Amino acid sequence: MTILSRGAPTHLLADKAPKHPFPWRALLPVAVAALIALLPAPGGLPQYAWYYFAIFAGVIVGLMVEPLPGGAIGLIGVVAVAILAPYVLFAPAELAKPGFKVASASLTWALSGFSNATVWLIFGAFMFALGYEVTGLGRRIALMLVKVMGRRTLTLGYAVAFADALLAPFTPSNTARSGGTVYPVIRNLPGLYDSKPNDPSARRIGSYLMWVAIAATCVTSSMFLTALAPNLLALELVKKTANVDITWMQWFMAFAPVGILLLLAVPLLTYLLYPPEVKQGDEVPKWAAEELRKMGGPSGREITLAVLVLIALALWIFGGEFINATTAALLVIAFMLMTRVVSWDDMMANKAAWNTLAWFATLVALAEGLSRVGFVKWFAGNVAEGMVGYSPWMAMVVLVLVFYFSHYLFASITAHVTAMLPVMLAVGATIPGLDMPQFALLLCLTLGIMGMLTPYATGPSPVYYGSGYLPARDYWVLGAVFGLIFIAAFLLIGMPWMAMIR
Repeated sequence: MTILSRGAPTHLLADKAPKHPFPWRALLPVAVAALIALLPAPGGLPQYAWYYFAIFAGVIVGLMVEPLPGGAIGLIGVVAVAILAPYVLFAPAELAKPGFKVASASLTWALSGFSNATVWLIFGAFMFALGYEVTGLGRRIALMLVKVMGRRTLTLGYAVAFADALLAPFTPSNTARSGGTVYPVIRNLPGLYDSKPNDPSARRIGSYLMWVAIAATCVTSSMFLTALAPNLLALELVKKTANVDITWMQWFMAFAPVGILLLLAVPLLTYLLYPPEVKQGDEVPKWAAEELRKMGGPSGREITLAVLVLIALALWIFGGEFINATTAALLVIAFMLMTRVVSWDDMMANKAAWNTLAWFATLVALAEGLSRVGFVKWFAGNVAEGMVGYSPWMAMVVLVLVFYFSHYLFASITAHVTAMLPVMLAVGATIPGLDMPQFALLLCLTLGIMGMLTPYATGPSPVYYGSGYLPARDYWVLGAVFGLIFIAAFLLIGMPWMAMIR
């Protein structure tokens, strides 16, 4: 059953592409944008729309190579469009309208993302994650599971998976959840069995734990709307592009059968396909018990936070009739401040949250701009010509597969969503008989599980890849195998299930 030999190389990829110097990474997005802009606009597309696409493409390249933080790149893109608005954002007919003010109209467009409720829901969820970190509740949950389930390697794998699942609904950054809470706990475990990174001993137990952790966080990232920030971005793009609203509960119910099955299967599948050499031992539970003893009993802040996140979850699931999800999140954050679970200084120091706020607010505006200038409609019309003769169901399967496997080309799920989702939705809208709400949900639910594919596919991937327990060859092979298993289970189980519950 083992798909990778125990003798597989365990060193990190020595010839991994070196990091480009900063000037190169900074100039590449500009060069791409300029090159596209110099090319003539394709037939049927206005020149100003082509110029807009050039700037948009430059932003996407910037998000891939990251010469600056994502928020800064998005802000630069929005500012560039606002300054060049007469040439890239507005049609000549709009400019010719009496009383049309370019400056105010472009500013309104540039700031539109910051008034978006979904963007603030993302920000709110980051503050929940901050609470888990500063109170120690996230670490306590992980250690408790390890203490109870850590005697056997297989059950330890389930402890790792369940720890991520418990944190996922309230942690929209899988990097913060997995890399910031789960990874710091499990990285201490291999050493208890003399399992060392970048060494043949990695396979004793370290490799198994690291792969279970990355695979589990990919599953939970798809299972919960608030478990991955790009999920919420996708939700907003679906609403703007396809006029489809998706609630927290609809999202969960659509993926629940597949998600629960995959979450239960990941530790066992890894145990069979990438087996650890150590099958059981007492060291891990003892270590976890000692760490919990050092932590002492749950603090008042931990208990308060647990109550507040349960209130938030209840409001998200049951309160849709009388309170908006974003309002519910902000209400709970207000209580977190009032009860001193987190301080205002803690919130102000949370650079990841503020960066994400700027990042997604600008990306929402930029993605909406593609539709505004008519690029998405034009591109979708051209792609749709190749879909003639496909049944609605077959068309959905093909488009979902294209969307899923195209992630091999992206190092950011956010960039993938921004670039690909509006186009896929627009193509789907041209196919007669295609169920757009189901199609939109199918696309969105793949965002987490596509993080399996490569060592750069999602935020936690480089964390676990860089741990020294997952050699390059192993990661690529396992990523392909588990990626195929995930998408096959999703299409074979998820599609019929979604059709049944509608």
